[in-house]
Amino acid sequence: MKKSIVSLFLILSVAASFSFAQRKKPAQVKPKPATTAQQTKPVQTAAIEIPFVNRTLPNGLEVIVLPDNSVPLVTVEIAVRNGSFTETPDLNGLSHLYEHMFFKPNSAILILNCERARSERNNDYYFRAGCEQTLKIKPRVGDTSYLYEIDDIGITSNASTREEVVNYFLNTTSPHLAIGMQYMSHAIRFPTFDEQDLDDEIRVVVGEIDRNESNPFFYLDRAINDKLYFKYPSRKNPLGTRASVLAATTEKMRLIQNRYYVPNNSALVVTGDVDAEAVFALAEKYFGGWERREVDPFKEFPMVEHPPLPKSEGTIVEKNVESNGQENVFIQIGWHGPSIGKDDAATYSADVFSYILAQPDSRFQRALADSGLAASASINYYTQRNVGPIQVVLVTSPDRAKAAVRALYTEIAQFDKPTYFTDEELESAKTILESRDLFDREKLSEYAHTLGFWWSSTGIEYFRGYHKKLRAVTRQEINRYVKTYIQGKNHIGVALVSPRARAEANLTEADLIGK
Repeated sequence: MKKSIVSLFLILSVAASFSFAQRKKPAQVKPKPATTAQQTKPVQTAAIEIPFVNRTLPNGLEVIVLPDNSVPLVTVEIAVRNGSFTETPDLNGLSHLYEHMFFKPNSAILILNCERARSERNNDYYFRAGCEQTLKIKPRVGDTSYLYEIDDIGITSNASTREEVVNYFLNTTSPHLAIGMQYMSHAIRFPTFDEQDLDDEIRVVVGEIDRNESNPFFYLDRAINDKLYFKYPSRKNPLGTRASVLAATTEKMRLIQNRYYVPNNSALVVTGDVDAEAVFALAEKYFGGWERREVDPFKEFPMVEHPPLPKSEGTIVEKNVESNGQENVFIQIGWHGPSIGKDDAATYSADVFSYILAQPDSRFQRALADSGLAASASINYYTQRNVGPIQVVLVTSPDRAKAAVRALYTEIAQFDKPTYFTDEELESAKTILESRDLFDREKLSEYAHTLGFWWSSTGIEYFRGYHKKLRAVTRQEINRYVKTYIQGKNHIGVALVSPRARAEANLTEADLIGK
């Protein structure tokens, strides 16, 4: 499943204010009778369709279009298969830094400024800015006159970096689609990487690292990822390190550009009030001259193989996480989950199973949340090409932490039992997943990011058939997923707790791994 843009530790920050004051006392949990599943025949529902169309240009650029003419707005997004999964330790965080450089002045903007200086006889700017050299690349860049309008057409733009994708997007009104696409073409093809701009953005990114490190939940997130991916932790850390970001150079920016910012490693996603054929024509016009990379970057620089965990391991991170006078304990248990391309079937089962357990009346929720042992409990799988994590998240109190963890492992041992969930819960999980997708489509500016995410991590055809595959998931396939990736498998348990709450909880590293 696509991970929320809001990182997990920020979600937990919000959860920190949860109070246990109104929770009832722990109660014995009884599973629903098995006959519930056997007596009621589930309603079979046809899977929903995701109505995008796509086409690949001769240079390898994939163009994905989702038209919806209900509102005269368009989103133009470029997704690049880049991010921390491509980063060695010396490049860690530089995909993110590159993202910050994307909307800096590019060669098209410099050409426009030089042409304006020449027409206005502003020799001081013309020679100081090196316009003679800049104008020599005008034949490659092409027309830049559209930039006279760029500040007057209400464009909003932004970008984000994840483990396996970096995306850039702008929103504007539909009459300005062509300007938006031309602007994005110039931004991705002709960056200048000005030294002063890079120094400025290094300071901005280091500031982001500082802000993250001031949040105690950052250390919970890092502790579990660094242990799950112990041999190559940089491949799961999009933020990077202060040292690697401070050591960034324009040469490293060019290295990233030459490896990954090529049409045969990118997708153009356009959503909103558009005609698909018109978008394909504009894509050919503005992106058709983008030169493809001779060798696929992932053939020349293949993904690392994250080795299996050699043992289970528990860790306790001590930080002050008191909120509103409440001392809570935050627990994450993590496993290596399935990878796209190696076990696609298990990725569908993982998503369905997570949503079975998320239902308020599920046995999992009754055992952990309704019993009062935890303020919240969830299991999630993050779909990734290179080892997506499975994580259980518990928020509990010091006096109930030990019992909550014990109850969690009792539930895990039951995951594969025939009575653990009903057929109705199985079908409801699929319907909930479809409903989420339909609600997300209400805001196509956001849904463009969804399409970019799936294109990069799974390939767009995986997402085209996503709900059909979900509808086909069976109880047997879920059991295979549980037994292959969770039950009896080495895992990591991490607790975030204040020193005072730790003393009260008496929680041990062995508790966290179910020993």
